[in-house]
Amino acid sequence: MIKKMVQHGNSSALIIDKPIMELLHIDNETPLEISTDGSSIIISPVRDMERISRLDKSLGKINKKHSTTLRKLAE
Repeated sequence: MIKKMVQHGNSSALIIDKPIMELLHIDNETPLEISTDGSSIIISPVRDMERISRLDKSLGKINKKHSTTLRKLAE
């Protein structure tokens, strides 16, 4: 399957078709890990709840410390 990126605000997005989401047992609320091997993008569902908790805690710290800068970047 060949896909193209679509414009989403100031970013680009990749649309994942519903049959693929169903195959992977993911939905719009499933956290996804994005990594690379240097030549390909690898997108995997995160199933480890402890890992999700650590990520949420880290993001909270980042948002608290850099909220003003992040808001300016979003404009």
